[in-house]
Amino acid sequence: MPSFTSRTITSTRREWIVPAAEPWGATGAEIGKAWSAAEAAYREHYNLPADRALSDDALRFHVTDDTIVIAFTTEEPAR
Repeated sequence: MPSFTSRTITSTRREWIVPAAEPWGATGAEIGKAWSAAEAAYREHYNLPADRALSDDALRFHVTDDTIVIAFTTEEPAR
């Protein structure tokens, strides 16, 4: 008789994409707007108050050839 279980997890990745094409890249203001929106969505998802600091790894920043992507990933049991 097996002594194990299994489960399926669904991951959702939320992204905010800032155009950053050369030669000028992205402006600090546009990055700031996307960062604020991503942080607000993260707080909403985890029901965190505005005065509570986020962990250092809450949001991830990825640089591509012509964008800056701010993201976080959540996982939930599959239905």
